Amino acid sequence: MTADERDRKSSTLVLGKIVRILDCFSIDAPEPTFQEILRKTGLPSSTCQRLVQDLTNEGFLDRDGDRYRVGIALVRWAAPGTLGLDVVRVVKPILTRLRDETGETACLYVRDGIHRTVVAVAQTRHVVIRPFMVGMVMPIHAGAPGKVFLAFDPEAREDLKKSGELATFTSSTPDSMKRIDEQIATAREQGYYAAFGERHPDVASISAPVFDHTRSLAAVIGLGFPTQRVTPETVDQLAGPVIQAARDASVQLGFDDGPLPEM
Repeated sequence: MTADERDRKSSTLVLGKIVRILDCFSIDAPEPTFQEILRKTGLPSSTCQRLVQDLTNEGFLDRDGDRYRVGIALVRWAAPGTLGLDVVRVVKPILTRLRDETGETACLYVRDGIHRTVVAVAQTRHVVIRPFMVGMVMPIHAGAPGKVFLAFDPEAREDLKKSGELATFTSSTPDSMKRIDEQIATAREQGYYAAFGERHPDVASISAPVFDHTRSLAAVIGLGFPTQRVTPETVDQLAGPVIQAARDASVQLGFDDGPLPEM
């Protein structure tokens, strides 16, 4: 065996081990512990520990205590694959129109358990911005998009309740299911939701639901902006364009625009 052949074989073996580690992450089990990864992969402890550490250092995994989840770097690489999804292809022009109409950053989100991921963005042209990027993963209990998921997707609330995870980011972050349920009721009544400083003290957002032909929640569309430019007193000016964009996206996905069933 030549040196090149040995190098190729060694690289293949390492990639195989990395695949075994990444296979430990799923929608049903998004945050395994190191011991769970070790058990599932069957790798030697030292090998598994080294590879997990390398993946964490490169941003492919994120660590929180003894638990790991897929990192932002890996999500960002995977995000271009979503461009083949009908919902992203249909909504991208609507996002651009919403951005141009309001001047603020327009985003499209999908849900993964108790997290929401940005899958399409039309970035504001303002100099002062809070950057939103495709692949960003955020908790659904903080921020307007998450409240819309919780209000119009019954499974989202159940997932959040079962997880018991209500991390506090600012003094405005809801820290109880009672508070979450109050916000859910408001989102359902209004058909949209606006949140200020729940995930970051100087960031606010307003979002509305996007439904598909099955009358199920397909995604959430919304605006993100710095609180120095938009306040609770002026947010009503953005509600109409956001609701209209969500309605247009829903119609494009086959939603009949009739009344929604009771949640």
